[in-house]
Amino acid sequence: MMSLTWTLAGHGWADCHVEDDTAGATATASYMTAAPEDLMTAVTRLLRGDTETRAQFDAEPTTYRWIFHRGGTDVWVRLLELADSSRHDNAGTEIWSSWQTIGILMEAVISCFDDAARRNGESGYHGKWGGPFPRTELEALRAAWQERSGSDSTDG
Repeated sequence: MMSLTWTLAGHGWADCHVEDDTAGATATASYMTAAPEDLMTAVTRLLRGDTETRAQFDAEPTTYRWIFHRGGTDVWVRLLELADSSRHDNAGTEIWSSWQTIGILMEAVISCFDDAARRNGESGYHGKWGGPFPRTELEALRAAWQERSGSDSTDG
């Protein structure tokens, strides 16, 4: 089990809460970077064959870095908190990590942003976040997952 929740926390700010059966953590993101787009793009690249991808949320000055390592149908997801974006991974503190199947990861990310669109509406999302809802990245992730699911149903 893995779940993600994207909550708009004020103009230009969002909290992304991630949890599995044993633990959870929250990463804050500022609209100054393309945090939701970066997350979905990293996960799409992972699905398309990359064995390691990353996404970063900047919370000015704190940075939250997502690191995904894929081995077969399993993915090790790590979330690091760093003092600032210029710091190396080794300078960060791991605040959450979990082994998940690629299927569970995909479903968690897609569900997260489908829920955010449903809760806020795309225009409401734009008004609260300060940028458009990441529809292009969400649909690219969904298409990649459907393509993958159609060719191999053992991932999830």
